[in-house]
Amino acid sequence: MKNILVIILSVFAKLAIAQESIEMADRMRADGKIYVVVAIVATILIGLFIYLFSIDRRLNKLEKNN
Repeated sequence: MKNILVIILSVFAKLAIAQESIEMADRMRADGKIYVVVAIVATILIGLFIYLFSIDRRLNKLEKNN
């Protein structure tokens, strides 16, 4: 069973490596829009981390009060 799983995963890994370039990403990079996408994703992630950090601080404060 493990051998079959290893063979299947190695075939999928080779297929993933075989895709050399993604046309949409190349086009966005050429237009300079990829940096806008990266900036938006980074802003969303930073916002999520700040939100989680603030929830953690509030939860710790409530735990100390009880």
